[in-house]
Amino acid sequence: METLIPIINRLQEVFLTVGAEIIQLPQIVVVGSQSSGKSSVLESLVGRDFLPRGLGIVTRRPLVLQLVNVPPLAERRLQENGNGVKQNANSYPGIKADEWGTFLHSKNQIFTDFLEIRKEIEEETERSSGGNKGISPEPIYLKIFSPHVLNLTLVDLPGITKVPVGDQPEDIEAQVQEMILSFISNPNSLILSVSPANSDLATSDALKLAREVDLDGRRTLLVVSKLDLMDAGTDALEVLLGRVIPVRLGIVGVVNRSQHDINTQKSIEDTARDEQAFLQRHYPSLASRCGSRYLARTLSRLLMHHIRDCLPELKRRVTVLSAQYQARLSSYGQPVEDHSSTLLQIVTKFASDYCNTIEGTATHIQTSELCGGARICYIFHETFGRTLQSIDPLGGLTELDILTAIRNATGPRPALFVPEISFELLVKKQIKRLEEPSLRCVELVHEELQRIIQHCSSYSTQELLRFPKLHDSIVEVVTSLLRKRLPITNDMVHNLVQIELAYINTKHPDFTDAAQVSASVNSQQGLQDGDKCWMNEKVAEEKAPVAGFSSPVKGQAINLLDTAVPVSRKLSAREQRDCEVIQRLIKCYFLIVRKSIQDSVPKTVMHFLVNFVKERLQSELVGQLYKQNLLQGLLIESQDTAQQRTEVAQMLEALQKASNIISEIRETHLW
Repeated sequence: METLIPIINRLQEVFLTVGAEIIQLPQIVVVGSQSSGKSSVLESLVGRDFLPRGLGIVTRRPLVLQLVNVPPLAERRLQENGNGVKQNANSYPGIKADEWGTFLHSKNQIFTDFLEIRKEIEEETERSSGGNKGISPEPIYLKIFSPHVLNLTLVDLPGITKVPVGDQPEDIEAQVQEMILSFISNPNSLILSVSPANSDLATSDALKLAREVDLDGRRTLLVVSKLDLMDAGTDALEVLLGRVIPVRLGIVGVVNRSQHDINTQKSIEDTARDEQAFLQRHYPSLASRCGSRYLARTLSRLLMHHIRDCLPELKRRVTVLSAQYQARLSSYGQPVEDHSSTLLQIVTKFASDYCNTIEGTATHIQTSELCGGARICYIFHETFGRTLQSIDPLGGLTELDILTAIRNATGPRPALFVPEISFELLVKKQIKRLEEPSLRCVELVHEELQRIIQHCSSYSTQELLRFPKLHDSIVEVVTSLLRKRLPITNDMVHNLVQIELAYINTKHPDFTDAAQVSASVNSQQGLQDGDKCWMNEKVAEEKAPVAGFSSPVKGQAINLLDTAVPVSRKLSAREQRDCEVIQRLIKCYFLIVRKSIQDSVPKTVMHFLVNFVKERLQSELVGQLYKQNLLQGLLIESQDTAQQRTEVAQMLEALQKASNIISEIRETHLW
């Protein structure tokens, strides 16, 4: 199990090389209030002074600290010379020091002086956070190699502060808490909560934040610092025994170096001896379970067990992400080598997908709405068909209009029979009403053919999105082809209506003969009674004064054209009979024409627009785009695509390395 922590460190380095943390790796996050002793606890784990010191907030960027246990220098020299048993695959050749450190931002530089490490941390912090107490969420990655440390991975975060100082923003408290929560909310992290013994544990900000993300306390370990600074006559025994606030992973008490010890450069070894002496005097029953050395062993043990528990999910996550990034990389395609072949493939694929979308055989079929051929079918039989069915054959025609047409068709002579010309005039007027919905049907189909272009670009031909200029050119060619066919199709549909208007075929097999209609009307109304009523009405009309006429004043001329025509009046029996005959004939013939238009318009649209585009699309695209002077310009990838392919390839490589690293772990190492 001791190999688990170095493996996690290697995984962390792999993902840092691509600048992304897509895998939440197990680590220990150190949380505490400002000046709670976090830095002293970390230095006691390392055994060296290397963290910045000072008043106020000192840790202003997250510090990811990897502790790596290595053999002493003498043992490493024996390994390099081939003497002794080689215990480590990496013997760190060329490093003439027992302890050293490296930073990720200057990986090739080795720091053997820990004062230089402190200086580098301060300078790197100022480069990102400024020199006046500003904070930054960008981590600093430090790896320390030493024979005196246990394998550990810790993250030191800025201390929780309340009042902004220097150039810190007014919401510094909220910013620090948000940064801390972003680290400890990782379910694979352990929380090392540091609280000073000389303050009330119930008011600990560190424990409060830990409880927000770890309700049952399974990931929290409490460190009670500054045991030697408690008021006289008091101790932390109840706290250390967990009787004040129980913590699942345990409570460890430590004694920090005082400011005087730091100023006098008291060594960590001396501090550890004094710490053990203090614990033996004041907490003899807990001395073996407190102190910095016990804390280091406890953290190493907890982290190894935690890694073991997280490892199955970690392996599954790496496998899933590898498959996802492999699919993304495949979708971006390979860089173009043969421009001619690539263009022909894309054009052929687009034309095929376009036709398949119309035929309903496309790979990507939408489930949220009708698309392609299904929508065209809906336009023909639902939208267009229902619109025609909703047109009233006699809409817009009043009885007065019919009577006026009959009278106009007879000229100055009263008619004995209903004139045929009046029927033709009226039925043509009604047939013209079919033209507008027919042209609207063409327009709707044209719009759907335009929508199919975007559908194919977005779903069916992903590779086309790599080349914006080629995409725009294909859209322009198809749009131009549709634009050319639209007026031709409109003319043909217009001609369909004009053909019906050109010749009123009263001998159509489905058309009812006028004589039969007249006989049917007469059977409902006796002709003889109707004539008698009509004669009496005519006599009455002749005797009655004409509406709108008055006795002329002597010497005043009468203008008959100024006489007001009555808007409505009661029709005579004959007028009613003539109107009904005309109405029945118009309705019968209109239904015949409507049925013909409803059948012929979709056929016309399919032939002159849809099928024409399907048949000519590929040849049109090839003819317009497959030109040597255009190939280079059309197949230029967008910068976003090229950059995304590079990033995805790097991430996939990192995931494959991570998978190889995880596969090195044998099942026997987990127990």
